[in-house]
Amino acid sequence: MSFDDRDGFIWLDGKLVPWREANVHVLTHALHYASSVFEGQRAYGGRIFKLRQHSERLRRSAELIGFDIPWTAEEIDAACIEVLEANGLTDAYLRPVAWRGSESMGVNPIGTKPHLAIAAWNWGKYYPPKKAAKGIRLDIAPWRRPAPYTAPVHAKASGLYMIASMSKAHADGRGYDDALMFDYRGQVAEATGANAFFIKDGVLHTPTPDCFLNGITRQTVIELALKRGIEVQERAIWPEELEGFESFFVTGSAAEVTFVQSAGPWSFEIGALQQQLARDYDDLVNGRQA
Repeated sequence: MSFDDRDGFIWLDGKLVPWREANVHVLTHALHYASSVFEGQRAYGGRIFKLRQHSERLRRSAELIGFDIPWTAEEIDAACIEVLEANGLTDAYLRPVAWRGSESMGVNPIGTKPHLAIAAWNWGKYYPPKKAAKGIRLDIAPWRRPAPYTAPVHAKASGLYMIASMSKAHADGRGYDDALMFDYRGQVAEATGANAFFIKDGVLHTPTPDCFLNGITRQTVIELALKRGIEVQERAIWPEELEGFESFFVTGSAAEVTFVQSAGPWSFEIGALQQQLARDYDDLVNGRQA
């Protein structure tokens, strides 16, 4: 079913509207100039995981690209809960999105008004269980994460997802599930929409998020690892190191904890440590762990 033709309600600029009526004009500034930020978050058993962190990041992302969202984090939290309940959902994916409107047109955004919408829908596991159990296959992306002096890299901004979308489509066309992106220096960065973790000799290695998003799921997995006494090294990782890692997994609100069986020419095993972290994460989001 197309995303524009569904039953239900979407929260739009302060009120619930029928799903099919949640529309914007074709001359909306964000559609032309990418003046938009968004979040992706999951609800488990009616509880939205890390809701406040997501709402705060949404507001911070907007500030980083030059506009203010006229709703507080508390109000965004309440709106997310309202749209979840209005659609009768308990396990769901939520997409808050904020953008500059159609009040003016041109590169200069001055004069546009900020808008906010929140949608929620059923979305099961990102990958089918059989594929997830074996691990996904990653291509090497043809595009690189930009330098922090060339783009607002710490904002979850729609414009920064253009090369991710292109890389994902390129990988799909070549028979892969996703792509591993390097950064402007040639260092390992992330998958197209998920952060990367590697394991070697019981130590967890993850790229320093200095030119890409420091994901909320990423931070959660690091906390879970440290709680188990697992050493975590946040550092620069070069492609030539990949052949020496035993395991590889990616994390994100949509992807949760997803195992990787290969990336380009490098292969990885599904080890006990990443399986344990995946169970810990599943327990946490489902309220089975404090």
